Amino acid sequence: MEPRNQSSTSEFILLGLSENPEQDTILFALFLCMYVVMAMGNLSIILAISSDSHLHTPMYFFLANLSLVDFGLATNTVPKMLVNIQTKSKSISYPCCLTQMYFFHFFGIVDSVLIAVMAYDRFVAICHPLHYTTIMSPRLCGLLAGGPWVFSCFISLTHILLMVRLVFCGNNKIPHYFCDLTPLLRLSCTDTSVNKIFVLTVAGMVIATPFLCILASYARIIVAIMKLPSAGGRKKAFSTCSSHLSVVALLYGTTIGVYLCPSSVRTAVKEKASAVMYTAVTPLLNPFIYSLRNRDLKGALRKLVNRKISSSS
Repeated sequence: MEPRNQSSTSEFILLGLSENPEQDTILFALFLCMYVVMAMGNLSIILAISSDSHLHTPMYFFLANLSLVDFGLATNTVPKMLVNIQTKSKSISYPCCLTQMYFFHFFGIVDSVLIAVMAYDRFVAICHPLHYTTIMSPRLCGLLAGGPWVFSCFISLTHILLMVRLVFCGNNKIPHYFCDLTPLLRLSCTDTSVNKIFVLTVAGMVIATPFLCILASYARIIVAIMKLPSAGGRKKAFSTCSSHLSVVALLYGTTIGVYLCPSSVRTAVKEKASAVMYTAVTPLLNPFIYSLRNRDLKGALRKLVNRKISSSS
């Protein structure tokens, strides 16, 4: 390629969820409401867990990290889309595009690995209850929670370094509402085989491997639950896992379809629909999934609200 082509694309055009301008108002109102509720829900969970000493346990520590990740994942994509709709401008500069891609993969990888960590926590709690406090020590919890953040930082940075070496020329329209890796690779006019191999490798490490670990953990959990003598004990044990299983189904059902399915069965519409699920819908639903089925968390949220009302009055 000629040197001038390498710098010819200084910005990209995000086509958004719909190319019909008449739908912009509906999309703006819908995603603005979703984002506000998501932010309030996840930040409330973080505040409730941090302010209530009874919730300073491994399970809630991981849940607070998950809420922080969900907030970051949605904040990285939804506000930019809202700004583009409001200003009628769909452009995003090349550096901003790479920055958005970095944080999207950063939070996405942490999200995937953290959910697997939470499955391991439930496995220890149900299968080894007498040794739970010994196994899930503060040091191990710190490693299990902090490790995904450090690991994700290096993996996401590698994605960006591999993208920088690519040349973009000609078409600069991205059929998406944020800078995702797969649509960008299609726009490159240079060889992207190294990038695609790295994508599959990373997808195997941060999607397939955690998913298999979750399946293995819950297989052991189900066996342990079925051995409980009382029906009440089995019901209680299943109820502690149902919220996490709902999150697993939402997250991995969409990400596996985008990053591990053959490109021949993927379309731009399917990719955008899946992206909406794990960048907006899942972060929105997680606070409700966990808080509505958790008595301790509901109590902490109630105390947090009452404390705010008392301080304001």
